[in-house]
Amino acid sequence: MKFNVFITLIASVFLLFSCKSKKIVYTPKKKTSTHKTTPKKTPNTPKTVTKKPTSTPKSAPAVGTYTNKINNYIDTYSEIAMEQMREYKIPASITLAQGILESGAGSGDLTRRANNHFGIKCHDWKGAKVYHDDDRKQECFRKYSNASFSFQDHSLFLTGRKRYLGLFKLANDDYKGWAKGLQKAGYATDPKYPAKLINLIEKYKLYNYDASVLGKSKKDAKKVIGKSDQYTVKKGDTLYSIARKNKISVDQLKEFNGIENNTIHEGQTLYVKPLPKDF
Repeated sequence: MKFNVFITLIASVFLLFSCKSKKIVYTPKKKTSTHKTTPKKTPNTPKTVTKKPTSTPKSAPAVGTYTNKINNYIDTYSEIAMEQMREYKIPASITLAQGILESGAGSGDLTRRANNHFGIKCHDWKGAKVYHDDDRKQECFRKYSNASFSFQDHSLFLTGRKRYLGLFKLANDDYKGWAKGLQKAGYATDPKYPAKLINLIEKYKLYNYDASVLGKSKKDAKKVIGKSDQYTVKKGDTLYSIARKNKISVDQLKEFNGIENNTIHEGQTLYVKPLPKDF
C-alpha cells in the first residue's frame, strides 16, 4: 500500500515538472513572433519633412518684381495722367512719377485701403476719410471710391493752392523744374524728393507721355521747350487772333504746329515760335 502511494507521488511530481517545462518553452515563441511582426520602416518616415523647404524663401523675392509693378502701374494710369495734363497743364510724367513714389506703384497700404495714390491728407476735405501712420501716427487721409478721382483731386490740389502757382509758369514738359518746385513748395519734406521723381521719369521714360500730349516725337521728348514758345488756346480764340497776338502769319502758325485746317480747341497748346533746327 505504501509502495502504491509512493509511486503515485512520483508520477504527480513528474507531471508537474513536465507541464512547467512546456510553459517555459512556449513563452519564448511568443516573444519571437512579436519581433517578427514589428515593421522596421522608421528610417523612411522622416524623409517627408526634409523635402518641404525646397520652395524659394519669401524673404528673397524674385528679381524685377518691383519693376514689373511699376510698368503695370504706368500701363494702367498713363492715359489718366495725360488727360490731367491736357486739362490742368501738369506734366503727365510728374503725375505718374508722384503716383509711383507715393503709392508704392499701387501696392501701398494707403492706396489699397483708400485709393489714395498721392498721399494727400484730409486738410479741408469733406469726403470719406481713412487713418494711416505717416509723419505722425494715425493721420487723416482722403479716401476715394476709385483711382481716377485720386488723380483728379491731385490736379485740383496743385491748381487750387497759391504755393504751387509758380509751377504753372514752367513749360509743360519741364519735368525737372516741376520736380524741384514741388519740393520747394512743400509737397514733400524729403530733400531727395526731386531726385527720386527725376530718376523715375528718366528710368521709365515717362517724358514720352508729355511729348505725346504736346505733339512732340519720342526722339525729341526730353528737349524742353520754353513757356514763351507756347500758347494755350482760350475760348473765342482763332488761328488769326493767335497769329496776330504773336506777330506771325496764320500760315506760319499752321506750319509750326502741323495744322492742315483751321480747327483748334480750347486748352490746346500751340507753338508760336519756330522749333529749333535740331528739334
